[in-house]
Amino acid sequence: MNILVTGGAGYIGSVVVEECLKKGHTTIVLDNLVKGHRNSVHTEAHFVEGELLDGPLLKKIFRENKIEAVIHMAAYSLVGESVLDPAKYYENNVVGGLSLLDAMQNSDVKKIVFSSTAAVYGEPEKQPVEETDRLAPTNPYGETKLAFEHALGWYENAYGLRYASLRYFNAAGASAKCGELHDPETHLIPLVLQAAAGKIPAIDIFGEDYPTRDGTCVRDYIHVVDLARAHILALQILGERSAVYNLGCGGEGYTVNEVVSTACEVTGTEIPKRISARRPGDPAVLIAGSDKIKNELGWEPEFQDLRVIIQSAWDWMNFESEFK
Repeated sequence: MNILVTGGAGYIGSVVVEECLKKGHTTIVLDNLVKGHRNSVHTEAHFVEGELLDGPLLKKIFRENKIEAVIHMAAYSLVGESVLDPAKYYENNVVGGLSLLDAMQNSDVKKIVFSSTAAVYGEPEKQPVEETDRLAPTNPYGETKLAFEHALGWYENAYGLRYASLRYFNAAGASAKCGELHDPETHLIPLVLQAAAGKIPAIDIFGEDYPTRDGTCVRDYIHVVDLARAHILALQILGERSAVYNLGCGGEGYTVNEVVSTACEVTGTEIPKRISARRPGDPAVLIAGSDKIKNELGWEPEFQDLRVIIQSAWDWMNFESEFK
């Protein structure tokens, strides 16, 4: 299959591209490199630098590469930034997304896997979070992702589009080639490893008085390779129907302190911590219910153990450092 991966130079996108190629798909990457990295794109993929809002470019990509399906991962994703600059997020995540859908419609491409987010749930009323739970985003980032999900539904009704919307929880870890490289970095595991490597002075713990087993927030982490595999599985259903799936590892999740202590074991380093006040809007517990994708698509995470996730990220970080 000829697959267009938008945002394929980003952290998750680059691993999705790897998995597409492993399965024998011809893979075309579209990325503006604002957040992505050119050297993260697999050498066997065809790379195009450009914008979703560039209609003529999209038309050319679909025509010249005979695109049959799209995996859409091109989005801005910083919650705090979205609150300060919602216009940026609506333009890229919604208007850019609609530009992509229109290009698909004009090229008679009917299959799309969408990179959505747990932020569409806002502050969940129960745990674990299931696909049928109330959707109430608390920031423009989540709102723009949900707006695009709604558009997918209307395009299905009107034009016969088939979509799979994958709501991520906390992607982490690395493949042998690709890992997290954000600027600024906001995710816990790479920040903890940066502290272990002496790149930052300490890891900030935002609140230690939550009603959890050690007072710190509980989160659900999913290895980025397991996440990428789910996209390939989701493509398989799109000839028949559309679907929405949560993607996480479920179980009891891990507290912030458990992440830090596991990182200490993996790195052999005592990682300094700073205790800070709670951040507004941080729920005590956020865990995905992923039974639906397991039952319907047979997806099973292969790298669920937190130590495995952190070890893969640490190995990649050290590998990258050797070549800088």
